[in-house]
Amino acid sequence: MHVKFEVNGKPVEVEVEPRTTLADALREKLRLTGTHLGCEHGVCGACTVLVNGAAVRACLMLACQAEGDKVTTVEGLSNDEALTPLQASFRKHHALQCGFCTPGMITTSHALLTEEPNCDADRVRDVLSGNLCRCTGYIPIVEAVLAARGAYGGKS
Repeated sequence: MHVKFEVNGKPVEVEVEPRTTLADALREKLRLTGTHLGCEHGVCGACTVLVNGAAVRACLMLACQAEGDKVTTVEGLSNDEALTPLQASFRKHHALQCGFCTPGMITTSHALLTEEPNCDADRVRDVLSGNLCRCTGYIPIVEAVLAARGAYGGKS
């Protein structure tokens, strides 16, 4: 199948098998390896990307379903070499260790803060409950998201 969509602000065209997931197309066809594959069942959240602004598990979406959509990967959240305020907050709060879950955490948190810049800790925990982390623990991750609210127009 020939599929056209936008990735990180650029139009792309990929040739994929009908059963190819969006995650596999991003990683294998477009070499955007920031989208990680963990469980491949939509449980761990490592493959989370933004599709038309909404956080989506790329392992559960077929590439052909992205026809005409706007997809943003973790690579597309920043347009320059500097860390985004959310990424800098993760660094400052030591909200990552091995980094495997971090792209999914960042994209999920970005979607949350874009929609709800004044969210509280309970809401952050609720939204991130679908993203698994095996090494950091969630306290510094929640702290990092809360500290980044100001960059999205929320309370700091």
